[in-house]
Amino acid sequence: MDSLLCDEVWLTTSPTTTILNHDYGGSFYTTKEDSQQAFDICLQKEIGYMPESQYQDHLQSSGLILARFRAMQWLLKSQRRLNLSCQTVFNAANYFDRFLSMNQCKGWKYWMVELLAIACLSVAYKFGETTHLPLHEIQMEDLDHSFQSSLIQRMELTLLKTLGWRLGSVTTYSYIELLMWNFDSLTSFLLGELTTRVTDLLLSNLSDSKFVEFRPCVVAISALRCVIQDSLPSPTYNAHLDYITRLIPEDQKISKTEKSNDVDLTFSPKVYCIHVIFG
Repeated sequence: MDSLLCDEVWLTTSPTTTILNHDYGGSFYTTKEDSQQAFDICLQKEIGYMPESQYQDHLQSSGLILARFRAMQWLLKSQRRLNLSCQTVFNAANYFDRFLSMNQCKGWKYWMVELLAIACLSVAYKFGETTHLPLHEIQMEDLDHSFQSSLIQRMELTLLKTLGWRLGSVTTYSYIELLMWNFDSLTSFLLGELTTRVTDLLLSNLSDSKFVEFRPCVVAISALRCVIQDSLPSPTYNAHLDYITRLIPEDQKISKTEKSNDVDLTFSPKVYCIHVIFG
């Protein structure tokens, strides 16, 4: 009998699992070295969990922008209705975009998009949650179509095969604890407030297809930067900005010859537009 285990590399300390306790007083990582190592591993892995190239162009040319928006909105509503973890929602969104980018045909109907969204949420739930959720409860509200369990299960299997059973995605949410861990000079209350605001900002922007072309680390860092810029006094903000800047991958930074007065000198011109979107 073939093994049911997939070929993914599992880490003793998973960089894609964000575990913050309820008062934000603890961390899954015990040292800054552990946190930095996990951050580096995420950077190495994240490209392999991004949608295929030209995905944004495919969404536009196929008229799927609105369908994707509605699917993401349904995921967010399902999170609140079913009390799902943020990790589950970000994983489901990642599965959705990866699958859609790998099937760049123009014959998508809206019922197919809904079926895909349901399958993505069901698989993400089984991967990340600890309780059982019947399929009829997943599709209880805010959908135009209702599907038999057997059809959803077939879609789940198609999804898993297409994704190569690679479910431990690196998403923008994977970086939140890794980024906030190093803000140990802040009070527990302020750290919790910042973490919540960054999470909410990233959740609210899941529906915006403009973000799918950017690396998750850049979107997460940009969201954190926007939040601390609005929340911390200038001296504190500048100190933390220096730290954040060091985390940006070199290929996302602007070279000296590219610098200009109308572009943020930390990020490349392409990445700079993230701040316009967030703003």
